Amino acid sequence: MPPILKVPDDVETPLLGCIAFGVIDRGTNLLQVRPTTLCPLSCIFCSVDSGPKTSRRQAEFLVDLNYLLETFKEVVKVKGAHNIEAHIDTVGDPLTYPHIVDLVQGLADTQGVEVVSMQTHGALLTERTVEELEEAGLSRVNLSIDALDEELARKLSDTPSYDIERITWIAEYIAKSTNIDLLISPVWVPSLNDGEIPKIIEFALKIGAGKRWPPLGIQKMEVHKYGRKPKGVKAMTWYRFYRSLKELEARFKVKLILSPRDFGIHKRVKVPSPFRRFEKVRVRVVGPGWLKGEKLGVAKGRTLTLVDADQVKIGSTVSVTVIGVKDGLYIARPV
Repeated sequence: MPPILKVPDDVETPLLGCIAFGVIDRGTNLLQVRPTTLCPLSCIFCSVDSGPKTSRRQAEFLVDLNYLLETFKEVVKVKGAHNIEAHIDTVGDPLTYPHIVDLVQGLADTQGVEVVSMQTHGALLTERTVEELEEAGLSRVNLSIDALDEELARKLSDTPSYDIERITWIAEYIAKSTNIDLLISPVWVPSLNDGEIPKIIEFALKIGAGKRWPPLGIQKMEVHKYGRKPKGVKAMTWYRFYRSLKELEARFKVKLILSPRDFGIHKRVKVPSPFRRFEKVRVRVVGPGWLKGEKLGVAKGRTLTLVDADQVKIGSTVSVTVIGVKDGLYIARPV
């Protein structure tokens, strides 16, 4: 397992600019909050190669609670302190964060935040944790259940201890016994869990998921360069995916093709970008990147992910060319 680095204790770097941790502003009223990169599962379709069986990661990160909340509040001021959703999603699982309840509390207490949501596979959820999250102000859990069949669920998670029976019990508890809304969000892995998707829809409707928001958010499996791809599985085209969802909508009389409007997400002013694409800048190299071959560089109050940086020394100052600036996430290559 890669070493776990604490931000800013081990790696002194800003929390804007890196996809692996911090706060991500994609130009809407929803802000992604990423406190951890850790995950207890090694799902065979994971697009970010997370979990104990990772082969591409060289470091994992945990962010200091107060540092994260300070950055979040500064971003909210820029965007406007009204109708903000704080969405805790990670390149791992948020429940690996040791201060997750305090984080939810801090986000919920921030002026302008109306919704605090969290994406998880639920492997670490307990009844007590759910109760603490409810009290802290969690509005919605997006719970990824990819199969109800016990053997298949363990195969997809590549985790022998994965207990789908316990997770479905927790899901029902959330839906029936708490004020936290529940959205079940399976990843559709073609040829592996095709038969499970209708069962998951039936389960979500039976337990009463989706009181304020849609009960289901079925995800299309995507293949990424640095992610995992199940052997023999070919990703669906978007046309086939949406056609299949339409058929399931007609069959179960439930909305499955979702849009940002279903969650009250709208465009909002973005935090200004200090970089332009192809700009050359000098950066201070502060630590290893999340993936092998990467380093983290700092300039103009942002973190830049340096690629092709095996030979770049931590502690040095180097010239780089900024090659990616989308959504305030900065990628650069040493000159």
